Amino acid sequence: MEHPCVGKEPLAGIPCQRLCCIILKGGVKLEAIPIADGHCDFLYYMLHEGWDISRPASRQAVSIPYMQASNVALQFFAAWIDGDAKQNGLSQCLELIDAYWRMLEQNADRLTPLTPDFQPGQGKIATVLTIEGGEGIDGSLEALRMFYRLGVRAMTLTWNYSNCLASPAMRRANKGLTDLGRKVVREMHRLGIALDVSHLSDAGIDDVLASAERPIFASHSNARSVCQHRRSLLDRHIREIAQCGGVICVNFYPPQLSQFPSNACAQDVARHAAYIASLVGAQHVALGSDFDGMWEYPQDIKTQEDLPNVLCALEKAGFSQQEIRSIAYNNLHDYILQFV
Repeated sequence: MEHPCVGKEPLAGIPCQRLCCIILKGGVKLEAIPIADGHCDFLYYMLHEGWDISRPASRQAVSIPYMQASNVALQFFAAWIDGDAKQNGLSQCLELIDAYWRMLEQNADRLTPLTPDFQPGQGKIATVLTIEGGEGIDGSLEALRMFYRLGVRAMTLTWNYSNCLASPAMRRANKGLTDLGRKVVREMHRLGIALDVSHLSDAGIDDVLASAERPIFASHSNARSVCQHRRSLLDRHIREIAQCGGVICVNFYPPQLSQFPSNACAQDVARHAAYIASLVGAQHVALGSDFDGMWEYPQDIKTQEDLPNVLCALEKAGFSQQEIRSIAYNNLHDYILQFV
């Protein structure tokens, strides 16, 4: 989930064109490449607006028909905690987790929790349950352990609000983890919950990396050197995440993609992917759309149906067929499998 009021610094603009390639070089069809997406906010709208994963509403970007059309094989579903809500974070989180499991029960023939033996192309889409915002555990290690038992396999420490664990990137104070935040990080490592640094302050990421006992990742973050944005990652953080065995999932939020958000498109996604790959290798790059969590979308990526445009853009950026497969699916799948 993103916020529309963000700061940006200009970089050289790159004009975008809608990409319509069907076959990559070497004759590989796009539909043969599975896709894994590290972040979406569908659950919030399922709970609060009655969205149906099997029948998309007009503003809905994530749905089973869209996933089937673009060969999405693995989708992360975030329980986004609204820090402005009167309802406490723990209660919100429970309702969203319940929504996740109801979604799976209602679509058991097409959706399944990710397991080590899952294989794309066998009729089902694998899912991973995550929490976006440490407010969801309400400062309780007991709640964290309970959520692990309920299927949560990744969590961010913050969204855009400071909480009892850490401070976010989108606040002026660049503070690190609190004492409780450090305890939560240790417990996440012990349990096997992937630590997601998206939305975390620079100082907070420093603290996480300094004490990382397991590979960490960024479920929906971009490169600050490509487009200046406080929510995006510094080069040194990209390198350190890769060094500990993690992945960076490039998101599609226009203000984080380009200095010209209204012109943002799949080519900008590929620019960020190419830059991150130039620092740490393509094996540490993945996709984390932030679908259904954005107020604006790239020109040519409005729903999951448009994901083939991203694959085409990756090819145009010079990635090989194997690198495209890795970025589109293998890297994120292999990373999260450590926690399944």
